[in-house]
Amino acid sequence: MSDITFIIDGKEVQGRAGQTIMEAADDAGIYIPRLCYLKELTPAGHCRVCTVYVNGRPQAACTQPAAPGIVVENDTAELRTFRRNLIEMLFVEGNHYCMFCQVSGNCELQAIAYRFGIDHPRYPYLFPKRDIDMSHPDVLIDRDRCIMCGRCVRASKELDQKNVFQFIHRSIHKRLAVNAADGLGRTELTAADRAPDVCPVGSLVRKGEAYLLPIGSRKYDSAPIGSEIEAKAISFGEGK
Repeated sequence: MSDITFIIDGKEVQGRAGQTIMEAADDAGIYIPRLCYLKELTPAGHCRVCTVYVNGRPQAACTQPAAPGIVVENDTAELRTFRRNLIEMLFVEGNHYCMFCQVSGNCELQAIAYRFGIDHPRYPYLFPKRDIDMSHPDVLIDRDRCIMCGRCVRASKELDQKNVFQFIHRSIHKRLAVNAADGLGRTELTAADRAPDVCPVGSLVRKGEAYLLPIGSRKYDSAPIGSEIEAKAISFGEGK
């Protein structure tokens, strides 16, 4: 596939035809914040945390194709404010108690909040009433923490070849549902499925695995989210 050249924040980036802006940026060691994107899954552009400006127009970096000569703005004061607002709204729209959550230290929402210097949301909490589904022997759903990223929906279809998860309703009534009236335990989800593992927060949790990793050994205890991407630029001798 032919190479293409474009600009991200004043830096010349080499990409391949068919890549999205995010894929090319990742290869170049440039971190674009994201929550709904996962390399193994079809990009959906749900969270909009990866919004960048392409030739002056806002686009989702996870779905927007890279193209020769485009000028991409990723790290600007305006975009940092926009992303902080989105992240804070995700916190207040659910019920997130990071200090007591079993995925604290491994949670991408928590980690991205730390990266943006968010120690508390500025918006009023909505305190929605959401249920917990404990009907499955191996996996639970805590809808208090769901950020509607759609990763589990796509993983169930694309990786597990099933259709266990889907969203129902709209607006503030939108919720994660399963394809069985009696709860997750009545679905075809198995312990070997990938869908529970792609959740970026603590909404889909495997039973019996809570708090297994001590503080200091969790994924984001020693390095901020995105560090593994930025390390590529350092390895190329570019630094930051």
